[in-house]
Amino acid sequence: MDRDSGPRVRVPEQRAPSIPVTPDALRFTVLGPVRAWRGPELLSSGSPQQRALLAALLLREGRTATAGELIDAFWGEDPPSQALATIRTYASRLRKILGQDTLVSESGGYAIRTDRAALDLTLAQDLAAEAEKARAAGDRCQARTLINKVLGLWDGEALASVPGPYADNQRTRLEEWRLQLTETRLDLDLEVGCHAEAVSELTALTAAHPLRERLRELLMVALYRSGRQAEALAVYADTRRLLAEELGVDPRPELAQLQQRILRADEELARPADEPAAAPAPLRPAQLPATVPDFTGRSAFVSELGSRLATAESSVMAVSAVAGIGGVGKTTLAVHVAHQARRHFPDGQLYVDLQGAGARAAEPETVLGSFLRALGTADSAIPDTLDERAALYRSTLDGRRILILLDNAHDAAQIRPLLPGTPGCAALVTSRVRMVDLAGAHLVDLDVMSPEEALQLFTRIVGAERVGAEREAALDVVAACGFLPLAIRIAASRLAARRTWTVSVLAAKLADERRRLDELQAGDLAVKATFELGYGQLEPAQARAFRLLGLADGPDISLAAAAALLDLDPHVAEDLLEALVDTSLVESAAPGRYRYHDLVRLYARACAERDEQPPVERELALSRLLDFYLATAAGVYALERPGDRTVDHLEGTEREGLSFTDHGRALDWLYTEASCLLSCVQQNRTPASIRRAVDLLLAAKDLAESGANARQFESAATVVRDAAVEAGDPHAEARARTTLAQVHSMAGRFDQAEDEARRAMLLAPSVDDVWTHCNAPNELGIIAGYRNQQEEAEALLRQACTAFRADGNHAGEASALCNLSRVHLAMGRTASAVKLAGEGVALYNRMGLTLRLANGRYALGLALARANRPEEAQVRLTEALAVFRESRQRLWEGMTLFRLAEVQLTAERPAQAAALAEQALTMLLHIGGEWRRANVLTVLGRALHGIGQADRAQVCWREALSVFEQLKAPESESVSRLLSMTGAPSES
Repeated sequence: MDRDSGPRVRVPEQRAPSIPVTPDALRFTVLGPVRAWRGPELLSSGSPQQRALLAALLLREGRTATAGELIDAFWGEDPPSQALATIRTYASRLRKILGQDTLVSESGGYAIRTDRAALDLTLAQDLAAEAEKARAAGDRCQARTLINKVLGLWDGEALASVPGPYADNQRTRLEEWRLQLTETRLDLDLEVGCHAEAVSELTALTAAHPLRERLRELLMVALYRSGRQAEALAVYADTRRLLAEELGVDPRPELAQLQQRILRADEELARPADEPAAAPAPLRPAQLPATVPDFTGRSAFVSELGSRLATAESSVMAVSAVAGIGGVGKTTLAVHVAHQARRHFPDGQLYVDLQGAGARAAEPETVLGSFLRALGTADSAIPDTLDERAALYRSTLDGRRILILLDNAHDAAQIRPLLPGTPGCAALVTSRVRMVDLAGAHLVDLDVMSPEEALQLFTRIVGAERVGAEREAALDVVAACGFLPLAIRIAASRLAARRTWTVSVLAAKLADERRRLDELQAGDLAVKATFELGYGQLEPAQARAFRLLGLADGPDISLAAAAALLDLDPHVAEDLLEALVDTSLVESAAPGRYRYHDLVRLYARACAERDEQPPVERELALSRLLDFYLATAAGVYALERPGDRTVDHLEGTEREGLSFTDHGRALDWLYTEASCLLSCVQQNRTPASIRRAVDLLLAAKDLAESGANARQFESAATVVRDAAVEAGDPHAEARARTTLAQVHSMAGRFDQAEDEARRAMLLAPSVDDVWTHCNAPNELGIIAGYRNQQEEAEALLRQACTAFRADGNHAGEASALCNLSRVHLAMGRTASAVKLAGEGVALYNRMGLTLRLANGRYALGLALARANRPEEAQVRLTEALAVFRESRQRLWEGMTLFRLAEVQLTAERPAQAAALAEQALTMLLHIGGEWRRANVLTVLGRALHGIGQADRAQVCWREALSVFEQLKAPESESVSRLLSMTGAPSES
């Protein structure tokens, strides 16, 4: 596959829903052609002059227009002698169309009476007013959404083709309003962090409105926040020169001040989003344990729970249940919140540890006896049975305001008798189990701390001086603790008690995953012991699932993948996983997806090594998971590339995977599972699994070509290459090296790509592998073309064509033909290049391919552009772009935008070229490598020069030249010439 390939950045979507349609309701538009509808039916509005009358009346928004005003609007100072009669004729015709109740005559004039929402202009005005209110209230996202809806109501030029001086004036007014709205929307884009996306639109707008300084100002800010300081300053230089030449003035003070702020690298230009302060809820009950003096973070939870407790007086029964894994800080949070809530419960507070995580949970009868005594009930008055005690307990609480903290509950059945039943009282419950069956309870799932909160807790225990001296090591420590509060407290306490230790010493001890749980214990605190309590209560099937699922390396796991790993029916697996979620040993990451806390995963793996018998079951579980991913990914590959015989050359699997008929769902699966799938590849490095692991990369090549997971894909390919070498498996090694060559090539690392591809070619004769015989020369031919070794590239690609043809792989043959077309272009054989690309497209068309056909159209578009057929080239590239976007091929999408920018330059449309190049530059951020980025910068510079932004163009060219010179690329000569032609030093 051609390598000029990938995130899409486009102007924000601005098409809004149309004006609401009800049966027979009239509606009108003026923000575009002047039109009228009755329900869904488009009405005939007559001649341009008749539409001018309709527009003039609509723009008065129900106010009466006199005949004289309408004559002035139509003809200005030179009306015809029959002007009044003409007006009356048009009005009569419109009344027949719209109805007498809509177009009315009064006071010698006319008016249109209709609902405000029936006209797109008034709807736009109302939405704009809502946006202004939302922005004033600090809701920037809502304001941005509303303004996009306003802009979406435009359908081209307002009052299109409507004659008359009044229409001309209104067109100008509406266009100015549209620009102001666009500026406001772009300002909001910058405020919410969409600066990179805004650059493309702002570049096009500054080309269309070169003297509009506000747009220049926004462009400078967008470039600055995108890390393009030199370009931002160049925009100012271009603006100053243009204003001096055209108007003889200097830039306005705001623009000059912005330039100075950019020169100073003012950090205030990157404004952080406002962070609402958490509202404290200071309360304090009497029976509560002491709160910890170093309580840290959790402000949102403190606020949420405090607010619930504060409203207990008006609630029949305010119950909040906090659930989470052992050690996550449920009790600490609950005690802290309860202390702060004291003023809302002046009649007292009760506390009990229900021992729910232990082998023997507290009996409700016993707890009720204790509570009743605390409330002043004599022992002789306490009944014997549970029901009687519960009834007396509720009666005793009646009319009082009491907070009850039920800590460490086993389940809902244990706490139901302990709940108050009258307004004014509240219960706060903590448990490892989610109380989903506790009616009316407010459920809170407590997760681990944020990195900032974790570091803050660690610092409070250890001391700011020690942590400040080794901040990076401290961050490593809290990360090794998985940001779990108990683990952080233990690690910090160990360090605080050992003055001779540095933070780095502790970090090194925790770096060993196999020893980490043993290191996390201090005194009577131990992370492992906390997990043991939960694990010990699992049923055998739940315990097995807990152990085996912890073996998988991915960030989470889907239900289908978990069922394959466990060798269970998905319904049975789901029941087990949901049971583990209820115990808080496993988290539900999303519907149908599950994950472990890092320390819990380590504990699960330790349990697997200790308890899983026979030991080979661990290897079999991971093998089943690999089979599942390979079988499913192969199905996705076949669906995306019908006729491509790669899937026929993959290793067989013992398990079936998921099957898809819809392309979108197939790609959703692939990209959702990307991290898990690539982690599975890296985990399967044994001789028995290495070939399947390599083939999983072949089947999942979309992940590399899209750029979405390119780095992890490269890491996985490197791991399996090294594993294949170690295992002495040349078949797997050749495939891994060919795959790795493709990855390096897409990243612009052509030296490394060539090395891997040549090693694969050396291995090819010794392995009986059709896939390698086809793809190794194809890959090396692509790389040779990039390195300007065109004769070798042609020979290799013809070899690949022959091998693909012999295998009956017409898709592969078409790919090689398109790559050969690129080589012929480089050799100056344009006619041959067009012919080869056309043959490739014809092959793709016969197979009904989509994604591969897009690659063919891309190659054909390049050849047509070189053949001086720009309109045809634009059609083919635009067709390819649509498919790449649908297939989520970010790298190819970015390169197609780049090629379209080249075509626009050829057609002498520099403003459009600049906008496309900006989109390509943003799309190729972090993917495609520096060489591709420099090519885009070169074209962007040419486009900017074409729209009069010479200083900014030179910044782009200098940056491109720096990249090309560093890579020793031949393109440096042409960029140097561009700089010398404009009188700018190349600084080489």
